[in-house]
Amino acid sequence: QVQLVESGGGLVQAGGSLRLSCAASTRTFSNYSMGWFRQAPGKEREFLAGISWRGRSTYYADSVKGRFTISRDNAKKTVYLQMNSLKAEDTAVYYCAADPDYGSRVYAYWGQGTQVTVSS
Repeated sequence: QVQLVESGGGLVQAGGSLRLSCAASTRTFSNYSMGWFRQAPGKEREFLAGISWRGRSTYYADSVKGRFTISRDNAKKTVYLQMNSLKAEDTAVYYCAADPDYGSRVYAYWGQGTQVTVSS
């Protein structure tokens, strides 16, 4: 079982940056690949980025490639999402997720989400 808690959301102006964090409560954090998703009002949840168990491999949705960066610190049991050049359309609730497998975009464990609002 993995419990995930996101933080770092808030209100930011368009063009600005935010860094989201997701802390995991598990002894075996490095056994899980991690991902970030978002869900805007009235839209389906959207995959953003994934990172492998030790961070050697990452992949991104086209919508955020070049603007968002996923990283992890296994010693701190935390995964991050650095978001730059934010746009109004990035406004959403952002979720982190964990899964023993990597690359499928299907995740077994989810956090509760953190709100990001980008003002234009």
